[in-house]
Amino acid sequence: MLRTEVLAGLVVALALIPEAISFSIIAGVDPRVGLFASFTMAVSIAFLGGRPAMISAATGAIALVIAPVMREHGMDHLIATVLLGGVIQVALGLLGVARLMRFIPRQVMVGFVNALAILIFLAQVPHLVDVPWPVYPMVAAGIAVIVALPRVTNVVPAPLVAIVALTAFTLVAALDVPDVGDEGELPESLPSLFFPDVPFTLDTLQIIAPYALAMALVGLLESLLTAKLVDDITDTHSDKTREAWGQGAANLVTGFFGGMGGCAMIGQTMINVKVSGARTRISTFLAGVFLLVLVVGFGEVVALIPMAALVAVMIMVSVGTFDWHSVRPATLRRMPKSETTVMVATVVVTVLSHNLAIGVGVGVLVAMTLFARRVAHLTETHREVVTHHDGTTSAVYRVTGELFFASSNDLYTQFEYAEDPEHVVIDLSASHVWDASTVAALDAITTKYHRKGKTVEIVGLNPASAARHERLSGSLPSH
Repeated sequence: MLRTEVLAGLVVALALIPEAISFSIIAGVDPRVGLFASFTMAVSIAFLGGRPAMISAATGAIALVIAPVMREHGMDHLIATVLLGGVIQVALGLLGVARLMRFIPRQVMVGFVNALAILIFLAQVPHLVDVPWPVYPMVAAGIAVIVALPRVTNVVPAPLVAIVALTAFTLVAALDVPDVGDEGELPESLPSLFFPDVPFTLDTLQIIAPYALAMALVGLLESLLTAKLVDDITDTHSDKTREAWGQGAANLVTGFFGGMGGCAMIGQTMINVKVSGARTRISTFLAGVFLLVLVVGFGEVVALIPMAALVAVMIMVSVGTFDWHSVRPATLRRMPKSETTVMVATVVVTVLSHNLAIGVGVGVLVAMTLFARRVAHLTETHREVVTHHDGTTSAVYRVTGELFFASSNDLYTQFEYAEDPEHVVIDLSASHVWDASTVAALDAITTKYHRKGKTVEIVGLNPASAARHERLSGSLPSH
């Protein structure tokens, strides 16, 4: 329904304001830079993105990456970094980097979601420390409204009701509590075109390229993971390739309007999709439009919104985002320890580093290592001595399992070189040769038998394994 999309966009816009301001502070820029970035990112991605109802804006991850550029080189180099990061994202999107998402295991996704929920909650803690005592009952009241109202009616999003009610209560009771205005100065004019005044030289490229590449990778990772999460929540599919290059194009638009860049925001996306029930691009577009209208046209009113209201909203987003099923004792008992290890590693690294990209990278690395270790242990070698009609004997080794660097390193030790007869057969019909390490191991086995005057025959190779063995055998150095 259109009403759902409109109200969802309004709630998201209200939640975006303090976030954008705080991310601007992290990046070391004026709050206007983060607010304008959130406006241009949301409006642009509504048309360019591949995942309807997903919210993109200025984010903490991007702020952390680009903060050193601002600190050391200034605003012009920062915008140049954002523009180059956008170009890299467009290039990666067109090259099909989104297809790499299928290599991210489910437990990494679960860890990613849980870590994000924890980070969203931790981001609210500073707003609950050293504050006037009325803040605490106000936050509790906001949470109560958000939990209870949907059981009565869904006509108006509960977060919006909580924000309006707590703002009205604060004004009527004349309470002196922290509000949005305390977070930073709101803009009074529309964003204008901005062209960075930097020399187009190799020196400039050397300064901004590392940060632009990091920004591009972090932004794409967060955006594609968020898109996948929304796919799961809504039971729909989205165009990840379009989302990838769309994020880059949105960052280009944002850069040329003097914004600090951004990517998908899981917290605000959860407000939009899970809490408010939005499903179309209208909510994303309106979130950006409402944000600009609120901070420019109604800045004085928005500044009066108590932070307690927005903290209550974000706490409930955190609770709703966390995958509670994944930490139930019954689930943990059924889940293999390796799967739980992957999830926990992703959560711990993400929370400690405050960087979702690093956490996901470590999670994938742990998953790959444990998978390789598990598969390596599935490889077995069985020896049998066969006597032929002419009285001669052969030792037949039947190898089962996948042969790659982790499993083939032990293959060399599985043979009885001294005891075997003059003819040895290695039967690989129940295995597959995956890499050069395995070919090198087979060469080493063959060489050792030859030194003892014995012949080796390798049989049963499937076409792919035979082609790899024929191409590499004899050309690899022995170690």
